[in-house]
Amino acid sequence: MDLTAWIRNVPDFPKKGIVFRDVTTLLLEPAAFREAVDSLERLVAGRAIDKVACVESRGFVFGAPLALRLGCGLVLLRKPGKLPAETIRESYALEYGTDSLEMHRDAIRPGDRVVLVDDLLATGGTAAASARLVEAAGGKVLCLLFLIELAFLRGRDALEGREVLAAVRYDSE
Repeated sequence: MDLTAWIRNVPDFPKKGIVFRDVTTLLLEPAAFREAVDSLERLVAGRAIDKVACVESRGFVFGAPLALRLGCGLVLLRKPGKLPAETIRESYALEYGTDSLEMHRDAIRPGDRVVLVDDLLATGGTAAASARLVEAAGGKVLCLLFLIELAFLRGRDALEGREVLAAVRYDSE
């Protein structure tokens, strides 16, 4: 199944000149959603994985079913102030300013083998911060896994030395 047929292109969102890749249309179709999760699962097949860590919020949509299929734990990486227990935090630069992600301090044990999941790789800042957060807790990032990679934004550059896998790749806007 061609997953790009189920991904809606929204021009000029969130600002003029950007083409937003909207996965909500894919989620409306059970066969497409299933194929998306199947595709992610195939990309990490055969690996010994302890945890799937996923980034708020669309990463949760793909990370949760993947963790169930792989039989491993699920770790939520959230915006500050959203998790109830003690957290650790990693900040990262945005085009104008900074943002942060938090994770429960006890979510990753030293030596845990972790796959990071998000819906989309753009510039790589969020993904790099996610990897640093997992590693700060003692986890080993096996790979970063995305449904969509916007290759023309060169997000892999921010993840140099890390394995990056994507089910769908856009080479141009």
